[in-house]
Amino acid sequence: MAHIALYRTWRPQSFHDMVGQKHIVQTLQNSLREGRFSHAYLFSGPRGTGKTTTAKILAKAVNCLNGPGIEPCNECEACVRITEGAVMDVVEIDAASNRGVDEIRDIRDKVKYAPTEVRQKVYIIDEVHMLTTEAFNALLKTLEEPPPHVMFILATTEPHKLPATIISRCQRFDFRRVSLEEQVERLRQVCADERIESDDDALAFIARLSDGGMRDALSLLDQIIAFSGERVTYDDVLSITGGMASDQFERLVMAIQDRDVGAALRLIDTFMQEGKSADKCMESLIYYFRDLLMVKMVPGSQALTERILDVKRFAEVAQRFSADALIAMIDTLNYYQTEMKYSVQPQTLLEVALMKLCSQAGASSAPTGGAPALERQDGVVGQLMNRIQRLEEQLSQLLKQGVAPAASGPVSGASSRPAPAPAVTKKIEKLDAYLQGRDDPAFRNVVQQWSQVLGRVKELKITVHAWLVDGEPVSVHDSNVLVAFKSAMHRETTEKPANKQLIEQALAEVYGQPYRLVTMMLKDWKAAADQAKPGDGPKEELQLVPEDEGASGGAKEEWISEAIQLFGEDLVKIKED
Repeated sequence: MAHIALYRTWRPQSFHDMVGQKHIVQTLQNSLREGRFSHAYLFSGPRGTGKTTTAKILAKAVNCLNGPGIEPCNECEACVRITEGAVMDVVEIDAASNRGVDEIRDIRDKVKYAPTEVRQKVYIIDEVHMLTTEAFNALLKTLEEPPPHVMFILATTEPHKLPATIISRCQRFDFRRVSLEEQVERLRQVCADERIESDDDALAFIARLSDGGMRDALSLLDQIIAFSGERVTYDDVLSITGGMASDQFERLVMAIQDRDVGAALRLIDTFMQEGKSADKCMESLIYYFRDLLMVKMVPGSQALTERILDVKRFAEVAQRFSADALIAMIDTLNYYQTEMKYSVQPQTLLEVALMKLCSQAGASSAPTGGAPALERQDGVVGQLMNRIQRLEEQLSQLLKQGVAPAASGPVSGASSRPAPAPAVTKKIEKLDAYLQGRDDPAFRNVVQQWSQVLGRVKELKITVHAWLVDGEPVSVHDSNVLVAFKSAMHRETTEKPANKQLIEQALAEVYGQPYRLVTMMLKDWKAAADQAKPGDGPKEELQLVPEDEGASGGAKEEWISEAIQLFGEDLVKIKED
């Protein structure tokens, strides 16, 4: 006989067999006991938590020849045939495949006929959020006033996509993720019945990976049994799932804490050689730091005992870091995880993230050996290193624009004096052209069709639209569209070459001519616009003038850097008088 998947073999056939949904089972059984069941139910919740299974059990309970009762007997002809899917009056519809108005109209036309095989017609509509607006409208009236012999059960993983008019006509039940303890108990029961030996830590790891979905846990167990045979071990689970043991992460975290970049990169290379994926490593590392933070901030929490097998070991590792350091590291990993989704080199981003963590660990890890002065010193060094990196980036931008580097003296030595810079006045070109461009008819045309630009960008790539919608066009000058952003993060992401090219493509398609995207912060634009209002006196010329002829070149470069940060690289031009 062909093998049947475990999640099908162990699919509950009665309310008693349900795992982790006691609040729903008790409510439905009370309704069946008192004969007060509704004409329409909405089952919502994560995948694999028993929505469709509960719908079928309810269909059997209301049609059981020995009932209706709080449990289907699973022995009468009606129960057996409903389990097999052979009763025409119990219809299961996949709304993802039958989402049109015609299918729903067909249901609406048939509900008025009495059932032929059982006492109650039951329509189970799975993934109901996939129905079209027209289909929902066709279902609405029937759902509100169905014949007494009809019951609708709607199941969905995304209830927020359903119209409020549909939700208000149903009794709603929210299915919860199955707790780790209940999952482990069911997996242990399955292994015992299948005559498979299993380690408790292996079953616990399977349950954690399933993220509260019993069906996912059973599918994963089935796969591991096929690999390991008659015994399920922790190492087998790690091999099959691509997961990593906590001791491997502990070595990686120790390398980060010691600022040993080489050791951290060697561990990552080992993970890759073992077949682990970079995105899985990143996700698991975020969870590991999250667990360290929870152990440090909420010791003794029940949530920790479910996720962490050796809490004491975690607590020892967590003592090496401050809470602020762990939060900063999680933020860093989360940023690079987001970037990884759009990268063709995810392993490189993982390595960069680890190098970043090593630098953060030196500046913000918890002090050991009672040396607070050393911690402050490391913090200052870290700040100086970050500032040097920013200055190097800004210098590179200036060199690309053709600005000659200023002469400089020795770096070290407290008494060394910098060499005087040439007496050159460097000034920044003003925003006058863009301020005047607000009255240009071309700008009015840009504003009128901006919604079309957003729509076109959304068609090309919805993630870019999510960033661009934060900005608004404020001026046009010389085939440049100036867009001002409220959020610096949205502006920076929009300025990425690939995103910028896509937006400029949309501009050309909508306006019929090539436009170049130029960006700045909205607050800076408003400040410049307020300064340019008539009646406020002569306009102030924005320029950088050295305090004296002996001023250092570094001071001038710092003014230029601040101007670039204030107005953006595209709006700043360096001129020598």
